[in-house]
Amino acid sequence: MSAPTTDPVARARDAVARESWAEAYALLHAHDARPTRAVAARDLSALAEAAWWAGHVEESAAARLRAHAAHVAAGDHRGAGLEAWWLHHTYAGLDRPAAAAGWLRRARHHLDGLPPCPEQCFLAWTDAERAAAHGDAVTALTASHLMTTLAACSGSPDLIALARQTAASVLLAQGRRPEALALLDEAVRAATSGTLSGRFTGLLLSLALTHCLRAADLPRAVAWTDAATAWAAAPWTGRPARDSASLAAPTCENPFRGVFRARRAEVLDLLGAWTRAESEARQACHEIPADQPEAAAAAYRTIGDVQRRQGRLAEAARSYARVHDLDHLPQPGLALLRLAQGRPDAAVAGLDLALAHQDDPRRDLLGRSRLLAARTEAGLAAGDVRGAARAAAALHALAGDAPLPRALAGTAYGAVCLARTASGSTAEAVAVLRRARDAWLAVGVPYEAARARTLLAAAYRTAGDPAAARRELTSARDAFHRLGARPDADRAAARLQHPRTRPPGEGRAG
Repeated sequence: MSAPTTDPVARARDAVARESWAEAYALLHAHDARPTRAVAARDLSALAEAAWWAGHVEESAAARLRAHAAHVAAGDHRGAGLEAWWLHHTYAGLDRPAAAAGWLRRARHHLDGLPPCPEQCFLAWTDAERAAAHGDAVTALTASHLMTTLAACSGSPDLIALARQTAASVLLAQGRRPEALALLDEAVRAATSGTLSGRFTGLLLSLALTHCLRAADLPRAVAWTDAATAWAAAPWTGRPARDSASLAAPTCENPFRGVFRARRAEVLDLLGAWTRAESEARQACHEIPADQPEAAAAAYRTIGDVQRRQGRLAEAARSYARVHDLDHLPQPGLALLRLAQGRPDAAVAGLDLALAHQDDPRRDLLGRSRLLAARTEAGLAAGDVRGAARAAAALHALAGDAPLPRALAGTAYGAVCLARTASGSTAEAVAVLRRARDAWLAVGVPYEAARARTLLAAAYRTAGDPAAARRELTSARDAFHRLGARPDADRAAARLQHPRTRPPGEGRAG
């Protein structure tokens, strides 16, 4: 066994090979501060990655700028192109769109025209995602196929798994949900197998969670958040040292931990574990890196949703304001807050703007479904039954065979049927709302199941079955109490005491 080297650069390179990022950062940062020789491009790239893992995003970007310059000076267009792409990725995360666009152009300048190489995968990924976001299916598929080919030729497990994720994203944008989720299953298996690098493991799990939540696949979201949070729970120590005489590597906080915690909070919120959801989301806000504003916005949105449903309206308003500060839409939570404040017209206006803001509804099935469900509710509260009916019809057309959106669609359509019972039969309202209640119970979302029960109770009462109405309303009240949804519980209790009380929007014509 050879003696461990005392050369800090050699030790740093060994730490990089083991992905011991805290060790690598300490060695490279110290060497960069007092260099005994010129810092090589590969070591500047490693310093950028190590600084990112250590939570120093700006220092990471600065090191990549120097790495790019070093690759350019050496005439290495592949190395320069890769650094340029990572700078694009970093600046996009830091919400500096002009800088991000400039570095993407620089990456193309370096990589376009070269013989096929692995670095071109990143350009193909960007092209596929952008085309899918703008509804350009042909361009998105072409870029995805190119990325798959380049990744396969590279033999890189990281790039192969990323190509599968990209193909899944493109298919989701086209509404090809089963095919997309099957590809995501493959990408997640790769990410959880221990065969990928730490950066790509985290990146793929983060993308998979985003996609499965947008696709409204709650079972996968539960399983994948559990897997992701378990992977990120312990500090990152890298791979075991090849040299058994090496000291134990120092640990590094996992930058993905907060991102996964925010997604876990979203799942807990759906499952009705609101106290845990708010706690996880608050913790996530302290852990999420500066270059992940979307995850931070999701965490604050979850906090606001819990606060709103618990009747903590002033706190909810502040949480939604934080979402807005992060340049993300706090909808539909903000609109539902306006409803709780007795401002249905403001709720309708906000939801109409949010619905118009979405480029391609199929890329975010759950988000679009929630907006349409809230638009139905707001329309009924504002007395606009026709507008509510249009939103409910759009939701029904969008939902397809996805259980959670179908449950949302059932509740929305049932609410519209109930509002129209003055001019028609109550039988349809009862039948639709019974199916909606059962659908929510089947997917395991207790708050929405209880809300469906309150509407069903009103339908039973209108149909002349007060005993059935009381059973549903009692179950709803008890569920609201268990969840901590005090305003809903109080309304249900009041209606049990005064059965003639009508819920907002019920029986209105428009």
